[in-house]
Amino acid sequence: MTEDALVLEDVRLRGAFLCDVRLIGAELHNVEITGDIQNVSINGVDIGPLIDAELDRRDPDRVKVRPSDPDGFRAAWDLLEQRWDETVTKARALPPDLLHESVDGEWSFIETLRHLAFATDAWIRRAILGDPTPWHPLDLPWDEMDDTPGIPRDRAARPSLDEALALRTDRMATVRQYVDQLTDEQLAADTTPLTGAAGWPRPISYPVRECLHIVLNEEYMHRLYAERDLAVLAEN
Repeated sequence: MTEDALVLEDVRLRGAFLCDVRLIGAELHNVEITGDIQNVSINGVDIGPLIDAELDRRDPDRVKVRPSDPDGFRAAWDLLEQRWDETVTKARALPPDLLHESVDGEWSFIETLRHLAFATDAWIRRAILGDPTPWHPLDLPWDEMDDTPGIPRDRAARPSLDEALALRTDRMATVRQYVDQLTDEQLAADTTPLTGAAGWPRPISYPVRECLHIVLNEEYMHRLYAERDLAVLAEN
């Protein structure tokens, strides 16, 4: 390695956006990356499809959260409801205080539930159903989101598990009701822009399919993170 080479050691990048980046002659040792990977080539090999194939092999049900038709979306939500029920059962077995504990700087279990309520409010109640201000005081945006007037961000809140689950159950019921009535025409449509409604997501039109896929992905991935951290907390 030359003296003028860029050295990144013992570095953590959270919420990083890397696009059109080239690392030439790089040495990657003991590197861990989690996130959305698209068109990423290492030594001439696009690793995105390889990673997806391996993750699908580890969890064959993972393909269900990438549905293409209304029945598929209903089956995906069935799966997520079942898996989250199992995860909540594990959480209830822990002392309540641990559910506010962060593992390795990540969200606590309660914060994860609050964030998923925010995701439903943003992409289902606001983007699809057209409510310009669907927010609950316990909603929790992602950490890197800019403060936005009208959108709550109370990181100091410490609701009980039952309080967080009451909000969570209500928002999951919203998704359940929507996908149960979902038609091919609705799935192929775009949302109606919210005229003059600043906030998140931006008041523009989105494909309904895209909005639903975002929610499914949030639900699937954050349950994995929650399971990972609950296992650590259970050992302590």
